[in-house]
Amino acid sequence: MPPIRIAVLAALAFAPLPALAAPARPAPGHPAAEAQALDLGQRIMAMRSVRGPGNETPKVAAALRDALVAGGFAASDVEVVPVDDTAYLVAKWQGGDPKLKPMILSGHMDVVEARRADWQRDPFTPVIEDGYLYGRGATDMKIDVALMVSSLIELKRQGYKPRRTVILALSGDEETLMKTGQMLAERFAGAELVLNADFDLNGQLDEQTGKPLMFDWQGAEKSYADFELEVTNPGGHSSKPNAENAIVQLSQALVHIGAYRFKPELNDLTRAYFETSAPLQSDPALGASMLAFAKDPSDPAASAALRKVPVLYGMMGTTCIPTTIVGGHAVNAQPQRVTAVVNCRIFPGHSNAEIMAELKSVADVPQMTIRDMTEGAIATEASPLRPDVKSAIERSIRKVYPGIPVIPAMSLGASDNMWYRHKGVPSYVVSPLFVKASDYHSHGLNEKVPLANIPPAITYYTSLITDLTK
Repeated sequence: MPPIRIAVLAALAFAPLPALAAPARPAPGHPAAEAQALDLGQRIMAMRSVRGPGNETPKVAAALRDALVAGGFAASDVEVVPVDDTAYLVAKWQGGDPKLKPMILSGHMDVVEARRADWQRDPFTPVIEDGYLYGRGATDMKIDVALMVSSLIELKRQGYKPRRTVILALSGDEETLMKTGQMLAERFAGAELVLNADFDLNGQLDEQTGKPLMFDWQGAEKSYADFELEVTNPGGHSSKPNAENAIVQLSQALVHIGAYRFKPELNDLTRAYFETSAPLQSDPALGASMLAFAKDPSDPAASAALRKVPVLYGMMGTTCIPTTIVGGHAVNAQPQRVTAVVNCRIFPGHSNAEIMAELKSVADVPQMTIRDMTEGAIATEASPLRPDVKSAIERSIRKVYPGIPVIPAMSLGASDNMWYRHKGVPSYVVSPLFVKASDYHSHGLNEKVPLANIPPAITYYTSLITDLTK
């Protein structure tokens, strides 16, 4: 079914929108770009860009290519490159100074699988209700892709001419193999920096008032790792128990790992996050613990308090949790083989091999083996806190949300940025979307985004792009 198409101004006029802070003075609007962002976002959200049979990521890329060409990009400057069942897109806007290295605008066109039977609405039929746009990709990340594309077209429409070359690089399998993201990073390893629009709850709205609380941009991410744990025994008849039981032994290892806490640590980004966001906490005791941790991560009381808040716990260092377990072969037999997977999110600066060795030691079960089964991920260092990037982000977001706290942070997930950082290219997540934490459903059911984000996001993107390329 084709997506609902409705001009953004009409949507804003007739739909009751979640409250967002108003600018201190009226900012010039971008009605054509706002309307295009909503229309284009809905059209690509209706395309099932999921890995496997019927993958429509190439169709998404084609729609974006057509929009860019219609918006003033030369057809020769927009490529759609097929890769397996997916594709990636590259659009080049040549800058006036060839000596300057290009700036990459990064994102991905694929989405996580969504089944109609699980959702209240068809995940691939965008629906506007009560000021929200519902559908897979609303926050991760087709609306941000549409906003970036529409902002570039708006700048072309205004006659802007960048001094630094701008390259839009959109991958096609970020949610699965991340192969195309790696290919793009290889291709643009000499870039000056990357601005990634992959939303990770950057803008947070107050749960009660709906007004913006804070905005963070991310210059680092924890690396992703999967480790398989295994215990094997000869097995035998259940009526004649052996002294060793593979299920019991692996269970003991998992209990040890589940109770283990990796060493708390900080980098420049997370220290700035704790220091800047501490005064914003509604619980003064929690804010005090954040400041204490920023001053001394070895403070046991501060660490204990922060571990009670999952998002803060994830920011404190490496975390590992068991996620799957499979064992036994018959209900009346002693188990011969038991396996489990422990998923880790590793703090920058540590290798998979280092964490795997630590897990093996913590498990303290000699019969257990462990192997790294990670695919499509690599550990990287944090990007530098570049003053030019920091200032540009702060200026751009405060054009539409004056006075809002702007906080550098570290992503707890994984993105295409890791491939660029691996090549030494500073990379930052900068999405301007704002949602309530309770409305954040990326990868989950009934994903949605407030429509009120669209006008300020266009202003933000056009400002940020020009600020870093003029």
